[in-house]
Amino acid sequence: MFALVLVGELLAFALVLADAGLRQFDWVQLGTVSFLVQWIVLSSAALLCPLRPLLRRHSPLLAGSLSYGLVLLVTLVFTAVGQWLLPGAGADWWSLLDALLLAAIFAGIVLRYFYIQQQLHNRQRSELDARIQALQSRIRPHFLFNSMNSIASLIETDPQTAEKVVEDLSDLFRASLAEPALVPVAHELQLCRQYVCIEQLRLGPRLSLDWQIGDYPAQARIPSLLLQPLLENAIYHGIQPIPEGGCIAVYLSVLDNRLNLEVRNPLPATTTPPRDKPGNRVALENIRHRLALHFGPSASCVAEQRGRHFVTAISYPLG
Repeated sequence: MFALVLVGELLAFALVLADAGLRQFDWVQLGTVSFLVQWIVLSSAALLCPLRPLLRRHSPLLAGSLSYGLVLLVTLVFTAVGQWLLPGAGADWWSLLDALLLAAIFAGIVLRYFYIQQQLHNRQRSELDARIQALQSRIRPHFLFNSMNSIASLIETDPQTAEKVVEDLSDLFRASLAEPALVPVAHELQLCRQYVCIEQLRLGPRLSLDWQIGDYPAQARIPSLLLQPLLENAIYHGIQPIPEGGCIAVYLSVLDNRLNLEVRNPLPATTTPPRDKPGNRVALENIRHRLALHFGPSASCVAEQRGRHFVTAISYPLG
């Protein structure tokens, strides 16, 4: 709205300046022209905004033509009304034609500018969705073959558990192949619990989870499959190399309208820091990129070693 008012006032100033020049600049004329121009600009915007859903159903050419015609009609109406209201002024067809010609020129420029801006926005949105899709598609559970082997071994001994594992695995891959989106936090936590249940078939008592889930708004959202890669890294790089296994702690809380998520896993007795392993770097970089694409620079993902534990902490604004 401010931009429209500013553009309208600059247009009025340019019209008066072109007519009278700077030396004989007429401030009264500027007030009159500004009054007419602002009525045309703001009324056109007030009519076009509610018509956006209707215009969106048509082709860009037809929608642009209708918008263009509406601006010209508004210009014609307010110019005629202005002439009728001015003392001693009658209907001046040449003035109406002048106003229509000026409106046609400037409305065409402004509408073309808005069209290009919208196209640029749509292109950026498409590229953003494609990048998120590409980043999300790279996060594939590495446990597929182990899961299939577990299912095969359970078919004869425990068919009900095998069926449950197949359903959980289907849910995970369905989420992995879905369109990139923000999903409810509860949905992401449920998927992660399903993932952990599948891994526990392979690791047994070596794997345990400590879910420290605090209160969070029901409308809180999280990028789909953001937590699962962290758990996958914690199991693959932390629990699996330790013969006796260990416990992964998951902390989730909301503070100052920011969602804080932390995954903590024990470190194996190795000289290679887990953060330097290629698999860890790829997953963490993907998560950082996805957070940046969704929430901008205010989101953070920090991975560091704290004593004998490796901690990954994520924080981003809820809205």
